[in-house]
Amino acid sequence: MEAGGGDGATVAGADEAGRGCLAGPLAAAAVSLDYAALDAADREALAGLDDSKRLSRSRRESLYAEILGRARQVVVVLCSPATIDREGLHRCNLRALTRAVELLRPAPDVVLVDGFRLPGCGREHRALVGGDRLSAAVGAASIVAKVTRDRLMRSLHDDYPAYGFDSHVGYATAAHQAAICRHGVCDLHRLSFAAAAYRQLELDPDIARDH
Repeated sequence: MEAGGGDGATVAGADEAGRGCLAGPLAAAAVSLDYAALDAADREALAGLDDSKRLSRSRRESLYAEILGRARQVVVVLCSPATIDREGLHRCNLRALTRAVELLRPAPDVVLVDGFRLPGCGREHRALVGGDRLSAAVGAASIVAKVTRDRLMRSLHDDYPAYGFDSHVGYATAAHQAAICRHGVCDLHRLSFAAAAYRQLELDPDIARDH
């Protein structure tokens, strides 16, 4: 599974996780794979790379370890809830992906970004719709971004036990919405109602301001 690069090329993929969340950061990852350095065992180990949302948690964790052991480079950039509120979700998304791609050193031969062109990016790149299913490198980035972000959110559960971040990791589940209605928001929540995530939740603005 690779679009845009053949054997011998160094292909980087970039993708994000947490775009549709009510709480927590946006995570953008860039993963570079050196196909000339991957042997048959490496390729077999990475054969299951896919859109992270289509994989079980245990499968993502397993592939995450394989990616870290075989990738040429891995970069993760986090964008905080406060920054998302201040600058807007989509702008933060593009900026985080751009930063992750530009931090790859040396530059890969091919850069594939899931779904988006990155205006102002200092690297040549190509937007690939559905890239996390078409490109191993983009699939790897999808998994790295999601596992990194999910682990962070679960690690914060003890600090915010009322919200159940260890379960839903910030997504707009019924349990998470109910917790917000009971307790208001905490400093991990994104308060910009223009964010795509908040269109899923009809929340009294007074509740959001109370906390």
